[in-house]
Amino acid sequence: MSDPHIDTLQRYIDKMPSLSTTVTKVLEVCNRQDVSPNDLNKIIALDPVLAGNVLKLINSAYYALPNQITSLTRAIIILGINTVKNLALSTAVVGALKGHKNPYLSMDKFWAHSLCVAVAAKELAIAGKIPLAQREEYFLAGLLHDLGKVPMVHCFEEQYAQCMQLARTESIDLHDAEQRIFGFDHGFCGAMIAEKWQLNEALVSVMKYHHAAEKADKDHRLLISGVAIADLYANIFEIGSAGNLFPDSEQYQNIPQLSGLWSELIQQNDAVQASIEKAVIFLQLS
Repeated sequence: MSDPHIDTLQRYIDKMPSLSTTVTKVLEVCNRQDVSPNDLNKIIALDPVLAGNVLKLINSAYYALPNQITSLTRAIIILGINTVKNLALSTAVVGALKGHKNPYLSMDKFWAHSLCVAVAAKELAIAGKIPLAQREEYFLAGLLHDLGKVPMVHCFEEQYAQCMQLARTESIDLHDAEQRIFGFDHGFCGAMIAEKWQLNEALVSVMKYHHAAEKADKDHRLLISGVAIADLYANIFEIGSAGNLFPDSEQYQNIPQLSGLWSELIQQNDAVQASIEKAVIFLQLS
């Protein structure tokens, strides 16, 4: 039998904008080991909005370059392929969710939380000596991990308010409250979005299992664990908010690959804050 809640979510997600052809091609090309700035230039040059955003980013106050950069290829070289990839997906995702307002979940705080998780996950990847080519996956995974909450809050405003009240009253993790009221959580909904956008298997897995790494494919558990610890960091330091006031810290105690890195993440607090300032520019450009 179909679940009316899931049916409603599916209809809502079906109407959400798809990722543009340009963004899809950027992600595809960036997954190649032999990708070059010129490869990206050929794709981005055909998209005036994305090309403009790349140039706005390189000429922003954050980079403070002495001379204005007007060459798209030069901008890509200076920014780096992974930064351009992050910019493309970040602005596409935020753009797709513009106009979503709810009294129970501030989108400004939601994106602040998501950015913090993205940055902290990448710092963990650096501290854990994750290969350079894989570190940007941690950023993207952190940015996207909670997206499933947005359709749930929008489609079931009153019931989601009950979830948040239940979590507060019983001091439980918000995803546990979702399971009680809906029979599924925002991870399930997040996977629906990831599949619509045809994101890679690793990102789908993070969006679905970031509260249950043990259920994921073994190949993705390290990435999921990094995002889970980064999520805990964002909640403890109250950087933004995705509505989870009582994160379940027990689920993070059995993550052997990253268990020793929590203290390093805390020590990197200044670096995390500086990186968040840089990442905020992505959202401003969207």
